[in-house]
Amino acid sequence: MNTSSSIGVLMKAFVVHSPGQSSIEEVDAPVAQPGHVVIDIARAGVCGTDVEFFNGDMAYFQTGEAKYPMRLGHEWCGTVSTVGDGVDKKWIGKRVTGDTMLGCQKCKRCKSGLQHVCADRFEIGIRNGWPGALAEQLLVPEFALHELPDSIDDTIGALIEPGGNSLRSAQAAHAAPGKKVLVWGSGTIGLLTAQFALAMGAEVHMVGRNPATLSLAKDLGVHFSTQEFEEVDGGFDAIIDATNSAAIPAEALARVEPGGRVVYIGVSGEPSTLDSRSLVLKDVTAVGILSASPGLKGTIDFYSRGEIDPRPIVAATVGLSKSSDVLSGKKIEGAGVGPKVHIDPRIM
Repeated sequence: MNTSSSIGVLMKAFVVHSPGQSSIEEVDAPVAQPGHVVIDIARAGVCGTDVEFFNGDMAYFQTGEAKYPMRLGHEWCGTVSTVGDGVDKKWIGKRVTGDTMLGCQKCKRCKSGLQHVCADRFEIGIRNGWPGALAEQLLVPEFALHELPDSIDDTIGALIEPGGNSLRSAQAAHAAPGKKVLVWGSGTIGLLTAQFALAMGAEVHMVGRNPATLSLAKDLGVHFSTQEFEEVDGGFDAIIDATNSAAIPAEALARVEPGGRVVYIGVSGEPSTLDSRSLVLKDVTAVGILSASPGLKGTIDFYSRGEIDPRPIVAATVGLSKSSDVLSGKKIEGAGVGPKVHIDPRIM
């Protein structure tokens, strides 16, 4: 895919050149090619995947699916400023967010709604060189767009992508009234997943390492939050692993009730192992969640109806020049307790 830019028109973007080395640069602004639009970015979220790219730890570097220099940012919202040939001009001026996963739209997977596992996919700000949203503007194909209703502000808009992953995780856990669901991990995905599971009527427990985010979980309605696993009467019908620990996948399988469900949304930087005999002998269903793609519309619906307010998980919103501080884990002055930091590329 050619993501070429206009000649002579520049914009500011955050560029990572090597592990831990980055800068704010004037780069060519994107051009709305046929079938594509250009977005003026209003808000972009920073997540653990971005940190792995910033640190050089992401597996895509080893597989050749990513290389430096690269431009990060896949959780975003903004306004369509220009459209390419073949794109309905009604998009101009619309507030939107979009899918991170950009499948080829031709293969069996794409045609069956599984574009997020297309072998030839791009991933915005992640895979195969598609520039990300830590910039003033972003090029996106029309097929990836989702319009935002007025009830969704910029903060919520940039939380739709992580929300899509979290909604799918809660759905995979079959969260419902009468079900006890344990969310393991109190980061952004864990907290959002807990909110969706609560909205679906489940009794939600959380295990995490950070006392501050565990306290936030309680404020969001989680029934019980602890730093160490605790047994409950009747056991857990489902356990959702939203950690980056290599040990938790096996522990989640060991702790879930026979006949229950284990959902894996967190990814460790090193291999984690499971004994398939435990899956079989406990008759457990295990589900892996890669992408928000199938959950984006549902997340917009949940947010727009006000059933979930994800804004408390955002600790701060800062300018583009603070991107490296956020990615390197530096404390942001005045930040709240939430695990998420947003970047507003319109300010430095």
